[in-house]
Amino acid sequence: MEMRPKYKKLILLMLDVILLVYVFVAMISFNKPDESKNVCTEVNIVIADQNANGFLTANEVKKMMKDSRMYPLNFKMTDIQPRLIEDLLCKSPFVKTAECYKTKDNKVFVSITQRLPVIRIKSERGDDYYLDDKGGIMPNTSYTSDLIIATGNIRQSFARNYIAPMANIIMANDLWKNMIEQINVLSDGGIEIVPRIGDHVVFLGYMPQTRYASKRKEKIAAFVDTKLTRLEKFYKYGLSQVGWNKYPYISLEFDNQIICKKDRNAKGNQETAPQAPQQEQKPDANTPAAQQPGDSHQEKPQNDRQKTEKNETEKNSHNTKDKKTERKENNRKKSDKAADKKKTDGKRSDRKKATDRKSPEKKADKKKSAEKKSGSKKSTDKNRRS
Repeated sequence: MEMRPKYKKLILLMLDVILLVYVFVAMISFNKPDESKNVCTEVNIVIADQNANGFLTANEVKKMMKDSRMYPLNFKMTDIQPRLIEDLLCKSPFVKTAECYKTKDNKVFVSITQRLPVIRIKSERGDDYYLDDKGGIMPNTSYTSDLIIATGNIRQSFARNYIAPMANIIMANDLWKNMIEQINVLSDGGIEIVPRIGDHVVFLGYMPQTRYASKRKEKIAAFVDTKLTRLEKFYKYGLSQVGWNKYPYISLEFDNQIICKKDRNAKGNQETAPQAPQQEQKPDANTPAAQQPGDSHQEKPQNDRQKTEKNETEKNSHNTKDKKTERKENNRKKSDKAADKKKTDGKRSDRKKATDRKSPEKKADKKKSAEKKSGSKKSTDKNRRS
């Protein structure tokens, strides 16, 4: 019995499909290497921003993986788990992000983005740590970095919310990044900076306080920018003329004046430096921007004296207001008395007029009664004579 032609064609088609699938699988199996026999031959560690102020090096990352027995060199490629390596590296307080992957040529690549410190905190409470550009706390390490040091009365909350934004602004400016070496926080919250050049301390004042993070950053940025701009002009037009070591203490607390002290702890030994011009112009060589102490400096009182004078001024203003009020009250009483007196005089005049109207009638009645009395007396006299 012969097969029908249509069945023959169907069988041949199925055989062709099976043959193609076999050839495809054989090609894939031939090209795919057997990872169970391959081992890692090379590990490449790449650290972003390695030339910045970071703490990580390739050797430190290698040591971290070796201590956890996860360094992939000479490991079988099938035994290497990139995800576990990434989780291990991200646990480090100095690592921001980590990425690990394998290649077909039996190599492992590790790419790391590190957290960059912007300032070191050494508070009087004994704390010693670093802050990154996001305000995160980084522990102290044996690796030293050329960063600004913040000292004094610093709590961690104040450091993260106020010192870190201030440090970011300073580090973004090439001049102040290289000029300032220390920030000191006083017991009352005042901010001092210590420059690398000159033997003096600069008091900036008190940073604006607010509980809103967005407004806080804006206010701190405005505060730091204003103070450092004034200080830059004072350096350019003032200290560059009289000398960098002339004044040990410079105060920028008030907006309209710069107070320079020859003795930081003295109360009366201070001078007011002239303000820098609004536009940067070349100063005259014959007229120094900062005058000598005995020329025409005006002595300014200390902060406590200014506060006392301010309180006295307010007290005098209140006394003046009280005196004005008292005068107004006295004037009002006088006017009331004058009005009462005027009313009394009016009543008296009315009574007098009424009395004057009645007086003619009374006079007539008195005259009649007098005539009657005189008539009766005459009649009596006549009777007696008769």
